[in-house]
Amino acid sequence: MRAALFIPCLTDQLFPETGISMVRVLRHMGVEVEYRPDQTCCGQPAYNAGYREEAMHLATRFLDRFQDAEAVVAPSGSCVSMVRIHYGDLDLPPRWRTVFENIRGRVYEFTEFLTEVLGVSDLGGRFPGRITYHPGCHLLRELGIDAGPRKLLRSIEGLTLVEMKSPEACCGFGGTFSVKFPELSTHMVRDKCRAIQETGAEYVVSCDASCLMQIGGYLRRNRINVKPLHIADLLAKSLGL
Repeated sequence: MRAALFIPCLTDQLFPETGISMVRVLRHMGVEVEYRPDQTCCGQPAYNAGYREEAMHLATRFLDRFQDAEAVVAPSGSCVSMVRIHYGDLDLPPRWRTVFENIRGRVYEFTEFLTEVLGVSDLGGRFPGRITYHPGCHLLRELGIDAGPRKLLRSIEGLTLVEMKSPEACCGFGGTFSVKFPELSTHMVRDKCRAIQETGAEYVVSCDASCLMQIGGYLRRNRINVKPLHIADLLAKSLGL
């Protein structure tokens, strides 16, 4: 199978190793991977800030670049949710509305692609450590992805998965939300990190770099010895890739 990579802005600019890990895991599973270098932002920041026209321009660019892809895979539930769900809320011209309807079912979050498209439940990896899992809001609430990432984590030899209290609680990032409402955002990430710390986990794992950036920043500032780790990086490490 051939998959086109969609690399979100945060991954591209701040966490490129996560994109590399995703590529390594996909190739390990026999997927032919391609990268389209003229891709750009999915438009979510503009959309969330109320700039619908600007978001639409980015959406049509995405649709143009990926419309012929067999599958599009991204290491971000947030960005995939923007494409699959919120592009439908934009005033797309008829031509691009048709392209959107044709492609939306071929855009996948990374773990979703592994479990639902490739049918993987056990990659055969090993990673000794105690981890807890944070399901990002868009991944869980909008895409309905919950069991798949946990299934992959539980399949890793030597890994102990410990559920935190109220794992579905938001970390407080929310893109521009954390900028517009910093005090509220800080209270939310504080509560999240307390729940993480109470598990005794060595790592907190998520499918979204944005959540891990928010959580990891609080952990570092408060010298809490828990390491944030994207699930793509964890899977790559477990396979020795």
